[in-house]
Amino acid sequence: MRIDIVADVVCPWCFIGKRRLERAMAMRPELRIHRVWRPFQLNPDIPLAGMPRELYLQMKFGPGRSATRIHANIAAVGKAEGIDFAFDRIERVPNTLLAHRLIRLAAEAGRADAVVEALFHGYFVEAADIGDIAVLAAIGARAGLDVRRRLAAIGGTDVRADDQRARRLGVNAVPCFIFDNGYAISGAQEPEMFLPLFDLAATAGRAAAD
Repeated sequence: MRIDIVADVVCPWCFIGKRRLERAMAMRPELRIHRVWRPFQLNPDIPLAGMPRELYLQMKFGPGRSATRIHANIAAVGKAEGIDFAFDRIERVPNTLLAHRLIRLAAEAGRADAVVEALFHGYFVEAADIGDIAVLAAIGARAGLDVRRRLAAIGGTDVRADDQRARRLGVNAVPCFIFDNGYAISGAQEPEMFLPLFDLAATAGRAAAD
């Protein structure tokens, strides 16, 4: 079974959704599931160098403590999934174009899942700048990848094209999980919500094989 996951690595609900999907997968250990990570940039207009987080929050939420309340709620939900969100330590909001390029390069080596986890953990727990090539190269190196030159040399046209393709298909919020190019579910759903789609996709797969 193939699950295409449309997500952005600066989306906290995508991180939570990843963990909940993994819990659902553990409930169906008999299924062979291949995850394919698809890019969706929540903030494509942020400069490639990123921008200060405080400025970004003011632009998005305005003055006041709205962001603090929202992040406190997300942190509480994340805690239940084993995620220690460190929103207060994040200094810059990155443009994620290069991070998505790293995921694509990792997929070529069969290491995309590990790199996606490292990007989420790096940004939300370690407060790393995952728009910085040196940071991304270090994440790649820990996954056994030597990608610095390729990250620096590639313009990201393929990532932008994939992002636009998702939007044309009607994806306007992430995470979005698409099962065998058919059934789809959006949002950081509880693990039990994935199970009927697992079963539907598995049944359709068996019928196609007959």
